[in-house]
Amino acid sequence: MPYDLLHVPVLGRFLRGRWGRLLGQGPLLALAALMVYDGLTGPPLAPYNFATVLAWVHYRGLVILALVFGGNLFCWGCPFTLPRTLARRFGRGGRRWPRLLRNKWPAIAVLFLFFWLYEWLDLWASPWLTAWVVVAYFVAAGVLEALFAESPFCKYLCPLGSFNFAAASISPLQITARQATVCRTCVGKECVNGSATVSGCGTELFVPLLASNRDCTFCLDCARACPYDNVALTTRSPLRELVADAWPRRWDVSFLALVFAFLGLSNAFGMTPPIYSLLTALAVRLPWADEALLLLFVLAVLDLGLPAVLGLGAAALSRHLAGRDEPLRVSLARFVPAVMPLAVAIWLAHYGFHFATAALAVIPLTQQFLLDHGLTFAGLRPAWQLGPLVPMAWLLPIELAIVLIGLLASLYVLGERNRRHFGEQATTVMIPWVVLLVLMAVAAILIFSLPMEMRGSALGGH
Repeated sequence: MPYDLLHVPVLGRFLRGRWGRLLGQGPLLALAALMVYDGLTGPPLAPYNFATVLAWVHYRGLVILALVFGGNLFCWGCPFTLPRTLARRFGRGGRRWPRLLRNKWPAIAVLFLFFWLYEWLDLWASPWLTAWVVVAYFVAAGVLEALFAESPFCKYLCPLGSFNFAAASISPLQITARQATVCRTCVGKECVNGSATVSGCGTELFVPLLASNRDCTFCLDCARACPYDNVALTTRSPLRELVADAWPRRWDVSFLALVFAFLGLSNAFGMTPPIYSLLTALAVRLPWADEALLLLFVLAVLDLGLPAVLGLGAAALSRHLAGRDEPLRVSLARFVPAVMPLAVAIWLAHYGFHFATAALAVIPLTQQFLLDHGLTFAGLRPAWQLGPLVPMAWLLPIELAIVLIGLLASLYVLGERNRRHFGEQATTVMIPWVVLLVLMAVAAILIFSLPMEMRGSALGGH
Protein backbone atom coordinates (compact mmCIF):
# COMPACT_ATOMS: atom_id res chain seq x y z
CA MET A 1 0.00 0.00 0.00
CA PRO A 2 1.29 3.55 -0.67
CA TYR A 3 2.71 5.55 2.21
CA ASP A 4 -0.03 6.80 4.57
CA LEU A 5 0.65 10.20 6.15
CA LEU A 6 -2.15 9.73 8.67
CA HIS A 7 -0.15 6.98 10.36
CA VAL A 8 3.10 8.90 10.59
CA PRO A 9 3.89 9.53 14.27
CA VAL A 10 3.04 13.06 15.44
CA LEU A 11 2.04 14.26 11.95
CA GLY A 12 -0.78 11.74 11.62
CA ARG A 13 -2.06 12.48 15.09
CA PHE A 14 -2.02 16.20 14.31
CA LEU A 15 -3.87 15.79 11.02
CA ARG A 16 -6.53 13.47 12.44
CA GLY A 17 -6.92 15.42 15.66
CA ARG A 18 -10.02 17.45 16.41
CA TRP A 19 -8.05 20.69 16.42
CA GLY A 20 -5.57 19.83 13.68
CA ARG A 21 -7.27 21.66 10.86
CA LEU A 22 -8.24 24.57 13.10
CA LEU A 23 -4.57 25.07 13.98
CA GLY A 24 -3.88 25.30 10.26
CA GLN A 25 -6.77 27.66 9.61
CA GLY A 26 -5.94 29.97 12.53
CA PRO A 27 -2.77 31.52 11.06
CA LEU A 28 -4.44 31.99 7.67
CA LEU A 29 -7.42 33.62 9.36
CA ALA A 30 -5.04 36.01 11.12
CA LEU A 31 -3.37 36.82 7.79
CA ALA A 32 -6.76 37.37 6.15
CA ALA A 33 -7.71 39.76 8.96
CA LEU A 34 -4.39 41.58 8.51
CA MET A 35 -5.04 41.87 4.77
CA VAL A 36 -8.50 43.34 5.34
CA TYR A 37 -7.25 45.76 7.99
CA ASP A 38 -4.24 46.99 6.02
CA GLY A 39 -6.17 47.00 2.75
CA LEU A 40 -8.84 49.29 4.16
CA THR A 41 -6.66 51.50 6.35
CA GLY A 42 -3.07 51.15 5.13
CA PRO A 43 -1.02 52.67 2.28
CA PRO A 44 -2.86 52.79 -1.06
CA LEU A 45 0.21 51.69 -3.05
CA ALA A 46 0.19 47.95 -3.77
CA PRO A 47 3.88 47.16 -2.98
CA TYR A 48 3.50 48.71 0.48
CA ASN A 49 0.30 47.01 1.61
CA PHE A 50 -0.23 43.51 3.02
CA ALA A 51 -3.51 43.05 1.15
CA THR A 52 -1.97 43.15 -2.31
CA VAL A 53 1.46 41.69 -1.52
CA LEU A 54 0.11 38.67 0.37
CA ALA A 55 -2.75 38.05 -2.08
CA TRP A 56 -1.06 38.56 -5.43
CA VAL A 57 2.54 37.56 -4.65
CA HIS A 58 2.66 35.13 -1.75
CA TYR A 59 -0.65 33.32 -1.97
CA ARG A 60 -0.41 32.72 -5.70
CA GLY A 61 3.16 31.45 -5.52
CA LEU A 62 2.76 29.29 -2.41
CA VAL A 63 -0.53 27.70 -3.44
CA ILE A 64 0.79 26.42 -6.78
CA LEU A 65 3.97 25.15 -5.10
CA ALA A 66 1.87 23.37 -2.48
CA LEU A 67 -0.34 21.78 -5.13
CA VAL A 68 2.63 20.49 -7.10
CA PHE A 69 4.72 19.20 -4.22
CA GLY A 70 2.06 18.38 -1.61
CA GLY A 71 -1.61 18.68 -2.42
CA ASN A 72 -4.63 20.86 -1.86
CA LEU A 73 -3.19 22.33 1.32
CA PHE A 74 -4.81 25.73 0.92
CA CYS A 75 -8.32 24.26 1.05
CA TRP A 76 -7.22 22.30 4.13
CA GLY A 77 -6.22 25.54 5.86
CA CYS A 78 -8.78 27.76 4.14
CA PRO A 79 -10.07 30.39 6.60
CA PHE A 80 -13.19 31.04 4.52
CA THR A 81 -14.70 27.76 5.73
CA LEU A 82 -14.45 28.72 9.40
CA PRO A 83 -17.96 30.27 9.42
CA ARG A 84 -19.30 26.85 8.38
CA THR A 85 -20.13 25.54 11.86
CA LEU A 86 -21.69 28.82 12.96
CA ALA A 87 -23.63 29.17 9.71
CA ARG A 88 -25.01 25.66 9.91
CA ARG A 89 -25.94 26.04 13.55
CA PHE A 90 -27.98 29.18 13.05
CA GLY A 91 -28.94 28.76 9.40
CA ARG A 92 -31.21 26.48 7.48
CA GLY A 93 -28.48 24.17 6.25
CA GLY A 94 -29.79 20.98 4.70
CA ARG A 95 -31.56 22.45 1.70
CA ARG A 96 -30.17 20.89 -1.46
CA TRP A 97 -28.24 22.94 -3.98
CA PRO A 98 -30.35 23.32 -7.16
CA ARG A 99 -29.98 20.25 -9.36
CA LEU A 100 -29.40 22.39 -12.46
CA LEU A 101 -26.29 23.89 -10.82
CA ARG A 102 -24.73 20.67 -9.51
CA ASN A 103 -21.92 20.71 -12.04
CA LYS A 104 -18.81 22.70 -12.94
CA TRP A 105 -20.49 25.22 -15.24
CA PRO A 106 -21.04 27.70 -12.36
CA ALA A 107 -17.39 27.19 -11.34
CA ILE A 108 -16.22 27.93 -14.88
CA ALA A 109 -18.37 31.07 -15.01
CA VAL A 110 -17.17 32.36 -11.63
CA LEU A 111 -13.53 31.52 -12.41
CA PHE A 112 -13.73 33.44 -15.68
CA LEU A 113 -15.53 36.34 -13.97
CA PHE A 114 -12.85 36.48 -11.27
CA PHE A 115 -9.98 36.81 -13.76
CA TRP A 116 -11.92 39.35 -15.80
CA LEU A 117 -12.51 41.50 -12.71
CA TYR A 118 -8.86 41.04 -11.75
CA GLU A 119 -7.80 42.63 -15.05
CA TRP A 120 -10.55 45.22 -15.38
CA LEU A 121 -10.42 46.56 -11.83
CA ASP A 122 -6.64 46.13 -11.49
CA LEU A 123 -7.16 44.20 -8.26
CA TRP A 124 -3.42 43.62 -8.02
CA ALA A 125 -2.93 47.41 -7.73
CA SER A 126 -5.73 48.17 -5.26
CA PRO A 127 -5.33 47.17 -1.60
CA TRP A 128 -8.82 48.51 -0.90
CA LEU A 129 -10.52 46.35 -3.53
CA THR A 130 -8.42 43.34 -2.57
CA ALA A 131 -9.56 43.70 1.02
CA TRP A 132 -13.19 43.70 -0.10
CA VAL A 133 -12.56 40.58 -2.18
CA VAL A 134 -11.43 38.82 1.01
CA VAL A 135 -14.54 40.06 2.84
CA ALA A 136 -16.73 38.87 -0.04
CA TYR A 137 -15.25 35.39 0.25
CA PHE A 138 -16.15 35.15 3.94
CA VAL A 139 -19.68 36.45 3.33
CA ALA A 140 -20.35 34.17 0.36
CA ALA A 141 -19.04 31.07 2.14
CA GLY A 142 -21.02 31.83 5.29
CA VAL A 143 -24.32 32.58 3.55
CA LEU A 144 -24.20 29.56 1.27
CA GLU A 145 -23.23 27.24 4.12
CA ALA A 146 -26.17 28.56 6.12
CA LEU A 147 -28.65 27.92 3.33
CA PHE A 148 -27.44 24.74 1.64
CA ALA A 149 -25.87 21.37 2.28
CA GLU A 150 -22.98 19.90 0.26
CA SER A 151 -20.72 22.94 0.77
CA PRO A 152 -21.82 24.55 -2.52
CA PHE A 153 -19.40 27.45 -2.23
CA CYS A 154 -16.37 25.14 -2.13
CA LYS A 155 -17.65 22.60 -4.63
CA TYR A 156 -19.47 24.68 -7.21
CA LEU A 157 -18.53 28.36 -6.96
CA CYS A 158 -15.24 29.25 -5.25
CA PRO A 159 -12.72 30.30 -7.94
CA LEU A 160 -9.82 29.45 -5.65
CA GLY A 161 -11.32 26.03 -5.03
CA SER A 162 -11.88 25.44 -8.75
CA PHE A 163 -8.25 26.37 -9.42
CA ASN A 164 -7.06 24.05 -6.66
CA PHE A 165 -9.27 21.13 -7.70
CA ALA A 166 -8.00 21.35 -11.26
CA ALA A 167 -4.31 21.63 -10.34
CA ALA A 168 -4.61 18.91 -7.66
CA SER A 169 -5.02 16.38 -10.47
CA ILE A 170 -1.21 16.15 -10.49
CA SER A 171 -0.70 16.38 -6.71
CA PRO A 172 1.27 13.56 -5.05
CA LEU A 173 -1.29 13.00 -2.26
CA GLN A 174 -4.83 11.57 -2.29
CA ILE A 175 -7.49 10.43 0.16
CA THR A 176 -8.15 6.68 -0.13
CA ALA A 177 -9.57 3.76 1.86
CA ARG A 178 -7.03 1.57 3.60
CA GLN A 179 -9.04 -1.62 3.10
CA ALA A 180 -11.93 -1.82 0.65
CA THR A 181 -13.53 -4.73 2.54
CA VAL A 182 -14.00 -2.55 5.62
CA CYS A 183 -15.93 0.02 3.59
CA ARG A 184 -18.13 -2.64 2.01
CA THR A 185 -19.30 -3.87 5.40
CA CYS A 186 -19.65 -0.39 6.93
CA VAL A 187 -23.27 0.39 7.81
CA GLY A 188 -23.17 4.06 8.79
CA LYS A 189 -20.89 5.34 6.01
CA GLU A 190 -19.70 7.95 8.49
CA CYS A 191 -16.98 9.24 6.16
CA VAL A 192 -19.68 10.91 4.07
CA ASN A 193 -22.66 11.00 6.45
CA GLY A 194 -20.81 12.04 9.59
CA SER A 195 -21.18 10.75 13.13
CA ALA A 196 -22.75 12.07 16.29
CA THR A 197 -19.68 14.19 17.04
CA VAL A 198 -17.93 14.71 13.70
CA SER A 199 -19.24 16.03 10.39
CA GLY A 200 -18.77 13.92 7.30
CA CYS A 201 -17.31 15.09 4.01
CA GLY A 202 -18.48 18.64 3.27
CA THR A 203 -18.52 18.03 -0.47
CA GLU A 204 -20.20 14.62 -0.01
CA LEU A 205 -17.44 12.40 -1.39
CA PHE A 206 -17.50 8.69 -0.52
CA VAL A 207 -13.96 7.58 0.32
CA PRO A 208 -13.91 4.07 -1.24
CA LEU A 209 -15.08 5.53 -4.55
CA LEU A 210 -12.50 8.30 -4.70
CA ALA A 211 -10.34 8.02 -7.80
CA SER A 212 -9.20 11.64 -8.05
CA ASN A 213 -8.64 14.82 -6.05
CA ARG A 214 -11.54 16.58 -7.74
CA ASP A 215 -13.77 18.31 -5.15
CA CYS A 216 -11.59 17.08 -2.26
CA THR A 217 -10.65 19.90 0.12
CA PHE A 218 -8.33 17.69 2.21
CA CYS A 219 -10.37 18.72 5.26
CA LEU A 220 -9.94 15.14 6.63
CA ASP A 221 -13.39 15.18 8.21
CA CYS A 222 -13.80 11.74 6.63
CA ALA A 223 -10.79 10.44 8.59
CA ARG A 224 -12.10 11.89 11.87
CA ALA A 225 -15.58 10.49 11.31
CA CYS A 226 -14.55 6.97 10.25
CA PRO A 227 -15.03 4.65 13.26
CA TYR A 228 -12.64 2.05 11.81
CA ASP A 229 -9.62 4.28 11.13
CA ASN A 230 -9.88 3.15 7.52
CA VAL A 231 -9.21 6.49 5.78
CA ALA A 232 -5.69 7.13 4.50
CA LEU A 233 -3.89 10.14 3.06
CA THR A 234 -1.54 8.34 0.72
CA THR A 235 1.27 9.22 -1.62
CA ARG A 236 0.88 8.49 -5.31
CA SER A 237 2.52 9.15 -8.65
CA PRO A 238 1.71 12.74 -9.69
CA LEU A 239 0.49 11.48 -13.08
CA ARG A 240 -1.48 8.50 -11.78
CA GLU A 241 -4.88 10.20 -11.78
CA LEU A 242 -4.41 11.44 -15.33
CA VAL A 243 -3.18 8.16 -16.77
CA ALA A 244 -5.88 6.07 -15.07
CA ASP A 245 -9.51 6.05 -16.25
CA ALA A 246 -10.61 8.35 -13.44
CA TRP A 247 -11.73 11.20 -15.69
CA PRO A 248 -15.55 11.51 -15.95
CA ARG A 249 -17.09 11.75 -19.41
CA ARG A 250 -18.71 15.09 -18.66
CA TRP A 251 -18.66 18.27 -20.72
CA ASP A 252 -18.31 20.51 -17.66
CA VAL A 253 -15.29 18.73 -16.13
CA SER A 254 -13.42 18.55 -19.44
CA PHE A 255 -14.15 22.17 -20.26
CA LEU A 256 -13.01 23.29 -16.81
CA ALA A 257 -9.65 21.63 -17.50
CA LEU A 258 -9.31 23.42 -20.82
CA VAL A 259 -10.34 26.79 -19.38
CA PHE A 260 -7.86 26.29 -16.52
CA ALA A 261 -5.11 25.68 -19.08
CA PHE A 262 -5.88 28.67 -21.29
CA LEU A 263 -6.36 30.96 -18.30
CA GLY A 264 -2.73 30.26 -17.45
CA LEU A 265 -1.68 31.58 -20.85
CA SER A 266 -4.01 34.60 -20.91
CA ASN A 267 -3.20 35.61 -17.32
CA ALA A 268 0.50 35.79 -18.20
CA PHE A 269 -0.23 37.42 -21.56
CA GLY A 270 -2.23 40.11 -19.75
CA MET A 271 0.96 41.33 -18.09
CA THR A 272 2.93 41.84 -21.30
CA PRO A 273 3.04 44.79 -23.77
CA PRO A 274 1.13 43.11 -26.64
CA ILE A 275 -2.11 43.03 -24.66
CA TYR A 276 -2.14 46.82 -24.50
CA SER A 277 -1.48 47.08 -28.24
CA LEU A 278 -4.34 44.67 -28.86
CA LEU A 279 -6.75 46.60 -26.62
CA THR A 280 -5.74 49.89 -28.26
CA ALA A 281 -6.37 48.47 -31.73
CA LEU A 282 -9.76 47.14 -30.67
CA ALA A 283 -10.67 50.49 -29.10
CA VAL A 284 -10.03 52.22 -32.43
CA ARG A 285 -12.24 49.75 -34.31
CA LEU A 286 -14.91 49.60 -31.59
CA PRO A 287 -15.13 53.17 -30.28
CA TRP A 288 -18.46 52.45 -28.55
CA ALA A 289 -16.89 49.79 -26.30
CA ASP A 290 -15.37 50.78 -22.97
CA GLU A 291 -12.39 49.07 -21.30
CA ALA A 292 -14.54 46.60 -19.39
CA LEU A 293 -16.28 45.41 -22.54
CA LEU A 294 -13.06 45.20 -24.54
CA LEU A 295 -11.41 43.12 -21.82
CA LEU A 296 -14.48 40.92 -21.58
CA PHE A 297 -14.36 40.30 -25.32
CA VAL A 298 -10.61 39.55 -25.41
CA LEU A 299 -10.70 37.23 -22.39
CA ALA A 300 -13.83 35.48 -23.65
CA VAL A 301 -12.02 34.69 -26.89
CA LEU A 302 -8.80 33.60 -25.16
CA ASP A 303 -10.27 31.73 -22.19
CA LEU A 304 -13.59 30.39 -23.52
CA GLY A 305 -13.56 30.53 -27.32
CA LEU A 306 -10.09 29.10 -27.94
CA PRO A 307 -10.45 26.21 -25.47
CA ALA A 308 -13.79 25.26 -27.01
CA VAL A 309 -12.65 25.48 -30.63
CA LEU A 310 -9.22 23.89 -30.21
CA GLY A 311 -10.30 21.28 -27.67
CA LEU A 312 -13.38 20.16 -29.59
CA GLY A 313 -11.48 20.36 -32.88
CA ALA A 314 -8.68 18.14 -31.60
CA ALA A 315 -11.19 15.68 -30.13
CA ALA A 316 -13.16 15.54 -33.39
CA LEU A 317 -10.01 14.98 -35.47
CA SER A 318 -8.77 12.24 -33.14
CA ARG A 319 -12.17 10.55 -33.26
CA HIS A 320 -12.08 10.68 -37.04
CA LEU A 321 -8.54 9.25 -37.18
CA ALA A 322 -9.59 6.44 -34.85
CA GLY A 323 -12.61 5.66 -37.01
CA ARG A 324 -14.84 5.48 -33.94
CA ASP A 325 -18.49 6.36 -33.77
CA GLU A 326 -18.69 7.75 -30.24
CA PRO A 327 -20.06 10.97 -28.73
CA LEU A 328 -17.71 13.93 -28.94
CA ARG A 329 -18.07 14.32 -25.19
CA VAL A 330 -16.45 10.89 -24.74
CA SER A 331 -13.61 11.67 -27.14
CA LEU A 332 -12.88 14.95 -25.40
CA ALA A 333 -12.82 13.32 -21.95
CA ARG A 334 -10.49 10.64 -23.31
CA PHE A 335 -7.80 13.14 -24.29
CA VAL A 336 -8.19 16.25 -22.15
CA PRO A 337 -6.43 14.87 -19.03
CA ALA A 338 -3.18 15.07 -21.01
CA VAL A 339 -3.45 18.87 -20.98
CA MET A 340 -3.20 19.13 -17.20
CA PRO A 341 0.57 18.67 -16.60
CA LEU A 342 1.41 21.39 -19.11
CA ALA A 343 -1.34 23.63 -17.74
CA VAL A 344 -0.03 23.32 -14.18
CA ALA A 345 3.52 23.88 -15.44
CA ILE A 346 2.46 27.16 -17.09
CA TRP A 347 0.83 28.37 -13.88
CA LEU A 348 3.87 27.25 -11.86
CA ALA A 349 6.29 29.04 -14.16
CA HIS A 350 4.24 32.24 -14.11
CA TYR A 351 3.37 32.41 -10.42
CA GLY A 352 6.80 31.07 -9.50
CA PHE A 353 8.40 33.96 -11.36
CA HIS A 354 6.44 36.55 -9.39
CA PHE A 355 7.05 34.74 -6.10
CA ALA A 356 10.79 34.37 -6.74
CA THR A 357 11.17 38.06 -7.55
CA ALA A 358 9.02 39.54 -4.79
CA ALA A 359 8.69 37.04 -1.92
CA LEU A 360 11.22 38.90 0.25
CA ALA A 361 9.16 42.09 -0.04
CA VAL A 362 7.16 40.90 2.95
CA ILE A 363 10.16 41.57 5.21
CA PRO A 364 10.46 45.36 4.71
CA LEU A 365 6.66 45.52 4.46
CA THR A 366 6.39 43.99 7.94
CA GLN A 367 9.07 46.32 9.23
CA GLN A 368 7.27 49.34 7.83
CA PHE A 369 3.93 48.16 9.25
CA LEU A 370 5.48 47.81 12.72
CA LEU A 371 7.09 51.24 12.41
CA ASP A 372 3.80 52.83 11.41
CA HIS A 373 2.10 51.30 14.44
CA GLY A 374 4.89 52.00 16.93
CA LEU A 375 5.61 48.30 17.48
CA THR A 376 9.30 48.07 16.58
CA PHE A 377 12.71 48.84 17.98
CA ALA A 378 14.26 52.27 17.64
CA GLY A 379 16.63 52.64 14.72
CA LEU A 380 15.09 49.81 12.66
CA ARG A 381 14.59 50.74 9.01
CA PRO A 382 12.81 48.68 6.35
CA ALA A 383 15.20 46.76 4.08
CA TRP A 384 13.51 47.66 0.80
CA GLN A 385 16.70 46.80 -1.07
CA LEU A 386 16.12 43.04 -0.64
CA GLY A 387 16.35 41.31 -3.99
CA PRO A 388 14.81 38.20 -5.60
CA LEU A 389 15.21 34.69 -4.20
CA VAL A 390 17.42 33.72 -7.16
CA PRO A 391 19.43 35.83 -9.61
CA MET A 392 17.16 37.49 -12.16
CA ALA A 393 19.18 35.96 -15.00
CA TRP A 394 18.11 32.50 -13.84
CA LEU A 395 14.38 33.14 -13.90
CA LEU A 396 13.64 32.87 -17.62
CA PRO A 397 15.63 29.62 -18.05
CA ILE A 398 13.82 28.19 -15.02
CA GLU A 399 10.45 29.17 -16.50
CA LEU A 400 11.32 27.59 -19.83
CA ALA A 401 12.54 24.41 -18.14
CA ILE A 402 9.30 24.11 -16.16
CA VAL A 403 7.22 24.50 -19.33
CA LEU A 404 9.28 21.89 -21.18
CA ILE A 405 8.97 19.43 -18.27
CA GLY A 406 5.21 20.03 -18.26
CA LEU A 407 5.07 19.41 -22.01
CA LEU A 408 6.98 16.13 -21.69
CA ALA A 409 4.70 15.02 -18.84
CA SER A 410 1.62 15.85 -20.92
CA LEU A 411 2.98 13.91 -23.89
CA TYR A 412 3.64 10.95 -21.60
CA VAL A 413 0.06 11.02 -20.25
CA LEU A 414 -1.27 11.36 -23.79
CA GLY A 415 0.77 8.40 -24.97
CA GLU A 416 -0.22 6.18 -22.06
CA ARG A 417 -3.93 6.95 -22.40
CA ASN A 418 -3.87 6.45 -26.16
CA ARG A 419 -2.03 3.14 -25.97
CA ARG A 420 -4.60 1.90 -23.50
CA HIS A 421 -7.56 2.85 -25.68
CA PHE A 422 -6.26 2.55 -29.24
CA GLY A 423 -3.36 0.10 -29.27
CA GLU A 424 -1.58 0.18 -32.64
CA GLN A 425 -3.54 3.27 -33.73
CA ALA A 426 -2.27 5.31 -30.77
CA THR A 427 0.41 7.28 -32.62
CA THR A 428 -1.90 8.45 -35.39
CA VAL A 429 -4.89 9.20 -33.16
CA MET A 430 -2.93 11.44 -30.78
CA ILE A 431 -1.45 13.72 -33.48
CA PRO A 432 -4.05 16.52 -33.09
CA TRP A 433 -3.42 16.64 -29.35
CA VAL A 434 0.36 16.60 -29.79
CA VAL A 435 0.01 19.63 -32.05
CA LEU A 436 -2.24 21.40 -29.52
CA LEU A 437 0.13 20.72 -26.63
CA VAL A 438 3.17 21.91 -28.60
CA LEU A 439 1.35 25.08 -29.65
CA MET A 440 0.43 25.79 -26.01
CA ALA A 441 4.01 25.26 -24.88
CA VAL A 442 5.36 27.52 -27.65
CA ALA A 443 2.82 30.20 -26.73
CA ALA A 444 3.90 30.00 -23.08
CA ILE A 445 7.58 30.28 -23.98
CA LEU A 446 6.94 33.29 -26.20
CA ILE A 447 4.88 35.01 -23.50
CA PHE A 448 7.47 34.38 -20.78
CA SER A 449 10.17 35.75 -23.09
CA LEU A 450 8.41 39.13 -23.19
CA PRO A 451 8.84 41.92 -20.63
CA MET A 452 6.34 41.28 -17.82
CA GLU A 453 4.77 43.61 -15.29
CA MET A 454 5.72 42.98 -11.68
CA ARG A 455 2.27 43.44 -10.22
CA GLY A 456 2.12 44.00 -6.49
CA SER A 457 5.87 44.56 -6.32
CA ALA A 458 8.20 47.53 -6.52
CA LEU A 459 10.62 45.55 -8.70
CA GLY A 460 10.73 45.64 -12.48
CA GLY A 461 9.84 42.69 -14.71
CA HIS A 462 12.12 40.56 -16.89
